[in-house]
Amino acid sequence: MYRKILKRSIPNLFTLSNLYVGFLSIFFAARGDYKNAAILILIGMMLDSMDGRLARMLNAQSELGKELDSLADIVTFGVAPSVLVYYISFSQHGLIGLLVAGLFPLFGAFRLARFNITAKNSDKYFTGIPITAAGGILTLLAMLNQTLPPIVISASFMALSLLMVSKVKIPSFKNVPLPKYGTIITILLGWVIFLIYKSQHAQFPYFIYIAVPLYILYIGYRFKKSKQIKEQNK
Repeated sequence: MYRKILKRSIPNLFTLSNLYVGFLSIFFAARGDYKNAAILILIGMMLDSMDGRLARMLNAQSELGKELDSLADIVTFGVAPSVLVYYISFSQHGLIGLLVAGLFPLFGAFRLARFNITAKNSDKYFTGIPITAAGGILTLLAMLNQTLPPIVISASFMALSLLMVSKVKIPSFKNVPLPKYGTIITILLGWVIFLIYKSQHAQFPYFIYIAVPLYILYIGYRFKKSKQIKEQNK
């Protein structure tokens, strides 16, 4: 019985870790450590890509896990990126900047609620851009704020907010010939690390030393597991 409870708890622990790194990102953004704040959001993307897969692998899907996932997503990919962009780009506009920054998590919450009640009918496509993708793109733009004109970040912020609540149909990764989500995140993280180091000539943000080994272990585990499944099916 305890083993079953532990197995069901593992995916939820990853989801809660996703929420916690979102909280930490807000803290680091507030104290001016923008690079580590952004890296924490990317760590959240990695954790978000793991929890669902682990739940399916362990046959531990639950309604509780789905609800936790939505709550974690709104913090890590809604609130945290908007706080980061506020401190980097919008804070100079005072109260107006604060009010505008709050639109992103509001639209993201609406998008998540709509997805939760239509998920069974959305196997072939997403309606509106997922909050995970929108938050990740916004984080990357914030990290490149020194090389991008402010108007680009502001316009992208509003466009991503509107795309989340739009009726635009976005093909699901399950039905298009693209690399798996985990592979995309791995490549994305690698490019982000390279851009930070090359453009700012600074030491790597120290959270990278947590993110990279964590994801390498996960990729290794996934590779080993898929190899075992193939051998069993022979």
